Amino acid sequence: MKRSQNSENFSPESPSSSSFQTYTEIKEHVRYSETDQMGVAHNKNYFEWFEIGRTEFCRQKKIPYKSIEDRGFFLVVVEAFCRYKKALKYDDTFFIQVALQDITAKKVVFSYQLLSEDKQQLMAKGYTTHIVTNAKSEVKKFPEDIINKLKS
Repeated sequence: MKRSQNSENFSPESPSSSSFQTYTEIKEHVRYSETDQMGVAHNKNYFEWFEIGRTEFCRQKKIPYKSIEDRGFFLVVVEAFCRYKKALKYDDTFFIQVALQDITAKKVVFSYQLLSEDKQQLMAKGYTTHIVTNAKSEVKKFPEDIINKLKS
């Protein structure tokens, strides 16, 4: 799995108008277990790929998701959207691109693009909106240091 950080144009659909110029990119491939009888990736896997990208995004920002949880904060998904553009099929190689679209003390929005191996075709795009909670599911505020690392 190849991981890199880039700063090309990134503009998936999102409920937020703010946009950051950097994104995290992960190279993946469609596994047999992720497909239906026709070899097409099942729609639920797109959200799993978004999660893989989101986890790597945090890791590359030097704030692994585990360390966020260890500090007592959890990112609960309250909205998830995916626009499927072109089917991914068994053994296709593709890229997951993730950008931080918006962040406040109580909310984080990540945007995603799935691109073909040659990066010429947009396979899917979407976003997830998360609220910050504690282990009791009470809404909390992120400390400034976590916000700053995610923005960096």
